[in-house]
Amino acid sequence: MQTRTRAVIAALLLAAAATAASAQSYPSKAIRIIVPYPAGGTSDILARSVGQKLSEAWGQPVLVDNKPGANGNVGAEMVAKAAPDGYTLLLADIGSLAISPSVYPTLPFDPVKDFAPVTMVAYSPHILVVHPSVPAGSVKELVALAKAKPGKLNFAMSGVGGAPHLAGVDFALRTGIDWAYIPYKGGAQAIADVAGGQADVTLNGMLATYPLVKGDKLKLLAVSSARRMAAIPDVPTIAESGVPGFESGSWQGVIAPAGTPPEIVARLNGEIARIVGTAEMRENLAKQGAEVRTSAPGEFATFIRDEKAKWAKVVKDANVKIE
Repeated sequence: MQTRTRAVIAALLLAAAATAASAQSYPSKAIRIIVPYPAGGTSDILARSVGQKLSEAWGQPVLVDNKPGANGNVGAEMVAKAAPDGYTLLLADIGSLAISPSVYPTLPFDPVKDFAPVTMVAYSPHILVVHPSVPAGSVKELVALAKAKPGKLNFAMSGVGGAPHLAGVDFALRTGIDWAYIPYKGGAQAIADVAGGQADVTLNGMLATYPLVKGDKLKLLAVSSARRMAAIPDVPTIAESGVPGFESGSWQGVIAPAGTPPEIVARLNGEIARIVGTAEMRENLAKQGAEVRTSAPGEFATFIRDEKAKWAKVVKDANVKIE
């Protein structure tokens, strides 16, 4: 018995030593960041910015791989089932981790148990925009227009059950309006169709949407953050525009597969936090209306659970379902 015990202890010590050695040499090859949405959206923009800086810092290629589908669930499943060695990461967002558990009857992964949160990266509030031809210059005017034409305004969204969809649902619940939801394969396409006049209105991430506002392709009515954004201080919040308590947004963070060695998670956390905390990155994100938000792995895990509970209530109240 003692011989067996010693053998087990020796095996455990060898495994621990191997893990430590692996963490010390990490990274020794290319890292892949899965973006579970099409190119051009908020998550894609952030992944490429962070990936480039990681590659420069560590001297290893960092590849961004877009794997869209099912509101981010396709890409999330790939990472959940990947080897827990730090070489496959997910640029996660509110959709697959906080919303999908409430709108999908079953998921091929557990958003809590199957991942190791690394750090939150950024928060970008949604902005409420309309095509310039829509005769509304404020939230109150948009609500009045929607009430005068129930079901006639087209609300563009990145997919049924996604963050923009639920933001639109929450807005409609709070204001008592009815509009038609038009799903797209990604946020970039939804935004482009509002700018092109194929749809009327959307609530989408500021990082991806605001450039079209600056280009006069979209009319900006309000921002969905709790407070006005420093980048656009003259733009009112939705809450102060007659919809008290309304707040929504798009947050992004990096997560790894469950079981990734804590040493590797800690190294990723420190380096990514350093990258997004630089003056250059903060300035670039601020220009596009996003805020840098980093966190310890445990803090990020708690945040994900809180967001999951918040949006579960909206889904229940509106009886949102994906068939």
